[in-house]
Amino acid sequence: MTKGGKKADEPPKTALTKTSLYDKTTIPCQAKERRQSSSRFNISGNRELVKLPLLIEEKEPAAREELFLKKLKQCCTMFDFISDPLSDLKWKEVKRAALGEMVDFVAMNRGVITEPIFSAAVEMFAVNCFRSLPPNTNPNGAEFDPEEDEPTLEASWPHLQLVYEFFLRFLESPDFKPSLAKKFIDQKNFVVPLLDLFDSEDPRERDLLKTTLHRIYGKFLNLRAFIRKHINHIFYRFCYETEHHNGVAELLEILGSIINGFSMPLKGEHKIFLLKVLLPLHKIKSLSVYHPQLAYCVVQFLEKDAALTEEVVTGLLKFWPKTHSPKEVMFLNELEEILDVIEHAEFARIIPPLFNQLARCVSSPHFQVAERALYYWNNEYFVSLVQDHTKLILPIMFPPLYRNSKSHWNKTIHGLIYNALKLFMEMDQNLFGECTSNYKSERLKEKQVLQEREEAWKRITEKAMKNPLRHQVNGFDIKEENLSAQVDADLGELSLNDNEERVVVPKELNVDLNGDSDDKTRAKALRRKSNLPQDMSTIRALESHKRFSDGLKKQEE
Repeated sequence: MTKGGKKADEPPKTALTKTSLYDKTTIPCQAKERRQSSSRFNISGNRELVKLPLLIEEKEPAAREELFLKKLKQCCTMFDFISDPLSDLKWKEVKRAALGEMVDFVAMNRGVITEPIFSAAVEMFAVNCFRSLPPNTNPNGAEFDPEEDEPTLEASWPHLQLVYEFFLRFLESPDFKPSLAKKFIDQKNFVVPLLDLFDSEDPRERDLLKTTLHRIYGKFLNLRAFIRKHINHIFYRFCYETEHHNGVAELLEILGSIINGFSMPLKGEHKIFLLKVLLPLHKIKSLSVYHPQLAYCVVQFLEKDAALTEEVVTGLLKFWPKTHSPKEVMFLNELEEILDVIEHAEFARIIPPLFNQLARCVSSPHFQVAERALYYWNNEYFVSLVQDHTKLILPIMFPPLYRNSKSHWNKTIHGLIYNALKLFMEMDQNLFGECTSNYKSERLKEKQVLQEREEAWKRITEKAMKNPLRHQVNGFDIKEENLSAQVDADLGELSLNDNEERVVVPKELNVDLNGDSDDKTRAKALRRKSNLPQDMSTIRALESHKRFSDGLKKQEE
């Protein structure tokens, strides 16, 4: 305890900087954080390294092996790169030169990896790479934007890069024997720490880790099941606990090649991995970081076993975004990749839920979502699938296509809708005419409902206006014309009269909306006065809105 009753190890409180509300000169400017950090290494006590002779100068195999072991032992020395980066520069250069020499030596020579080298090489790699990673600079899982955000770089990378390259040459060498290395490359002491390093924020390290883990998976058959299981655990924690991990894209890229090598029929654990791990990864907010790799893994599964298509598409529709338009475009991209490999029998099973979702996408006010959904009709294989099931698909897709051909604000969407309508009309013109008639009858019913509602409100308004106590009610300002204008606006959208509104159809479509072949009854393309739907309540709100500057002018007067 110190004077005043405070603990000696208590950190000092941060002083508050009081600034004026309008004085911009007193606002402190926060410097941009330098996105460079270093992991917590155990700095060696004796860091004074002695430069050893070159390996190629030793002709005797025994002496060369002894020198190789000395260099590997020498490279286990750890230096400080963050608190004092300019310290021990001479000895850091000795270690860097030794690592670079060993990389070339292992890559260019044969018969140099003997049994004692295995334990020393694995130990050197573990000492240099297995460490506690620094805290994340975006602990809340903020989405990383490669164009805006700079990645956090590892300060010790000059040495760390050479360690990874040496170990990769060591694994790829013809002299490498998995039977000898499996004593040192085990589950608990090697694979688990290696997979933990995938959370590193340095993209260069994750790229080398990806290649290293792929080589280990290929050479050690006894570790394959454990590696897959531990990756599953990483994804489970990412999906259901933290929603933050830096190496999801790299792990999915490794899994893509692993899935490609699965034998048929697929094991139950592989199907569980698809349904319980890969599909829930679609709901994470940082999906854009790893979506290409995730979509590739899903498509690989479907190419292996087409019977999984219905479950996969149902899962995608379950996690379909409601308010995130860029994410919705990603889902549409992945769905088209799935449709490119789907079989006709599997396609028939998913028609209702799939096209109900596509209908919602076509009706989206976000033009990129609607545009991406309508681009499906430029895919020849998709059109061939639709052509075989036109009677099921056209009744689902016709209302949104018909409605948005008039009401959508984007001109590009109009052209794409005309293309889709033309394809449907060419597939089955009679069905197209039936859908048009059914749509008009539904709109007529809606019009009748609105008319009944208008009449009911008019009766209520008349009774209210005859009430002698109406003047005692505050805010009693019901006006028949406002209500009528609102209903007229709704009826205008539902109008079916020939003189009021028709579907705008380009001449090249030549679509007969009434199902008749007579030229006189063909739909005429009429120009609408406005491409945007008008809402009377919005117009009234804008008219009654008073600007803040108008109030200031009145006060000044």
